[in-house]
Amino acid sequence: MERGFDDLVAEADAVSVAGWDFSWLDGRASEQRPSWGYQGLMAERLGRVSAALDIQTGGGEVLAGAPAFPPVMAATESWPPNVAKATALLHPRGVVVVADEDEPPLPFADAAFDLVTSRHPVTVWWHEIARVLRPGGTYFAQHVGPASAVEVYEFFLGEQPDTGIGPRHPDAARAAAVDAGLEVTDLRYERLRMEFHDVGAMVYFLRKVIWMVPDFTVERYRDRLRDLHELIAAKGPFVAHSSRYLIEARKPA
Repeated sequence: MERGFDDLVAEADAVSVAGWDFSWLDGRASEQRPSWGYQGLMAERLGRVSAALDIQTGGGEVLAGAPAFPPVMAATESWPPNVAKATALLHPRGVVVVADEDEPPLPFADAAFDLVTSRHPVTVWWHEIARVLRPGGTYFAQHVGPASAVEVYEFFLGEQPDTGIGPRHPDAARAAAVDAGLEVTDLRYERLRMEFHDVGAMVYFLRKVIWMVPDFTVERYRDRLRDLHELIAAKGPFVAHSSRYLIEARKPA
């Protein structure tokens, strides 16, 4: 029996969205993954350095996928529920999780790390990254690109203006990295298919990815959510497209 709108929405509005684990969406939503396999590449690099930092680690799930850490491994996170989750996950493996406001300065000394990593940072403070890297050190990250899931936020907020090369564009990231004194050695970009199979999946996604529709609550958008429920029932999954880019930048020796 097909589940109704109220049931789907109530369930998704009640479930915890702590951490950065999206397994609750299994079978209900999907997102194509970038071809480069960020987590594996990150793990390889962690195995080659003596000190590393993961910025905006979320609940630590991505970092925890690495089979081994360098002798010095630290991570930062700002959201208290994620700080607690990352600490519980990573501390037993020797990772120091630091509660940080994600604003400059980073709470570390100059030239403290051989490697700085991040997966989907909200803001990238390039000069701080350059400061905490040792000469010859590397920043390696996967960023959210421009107009990621534009179909989602335009469904709820209406058509948005085209701002051209904004701060999330790979070219803007390259320029900012160079301005901070780093040399960009790799930059790859892909646009990837997303599908939402029921309205509950969308509610969960918007509660978790809070910057997508910044004022989102079920009550505020109930009418639009009902429109989405009816659209999916009539036409199948709601399709959007995320954008991702891989960037690697080196601090000159």
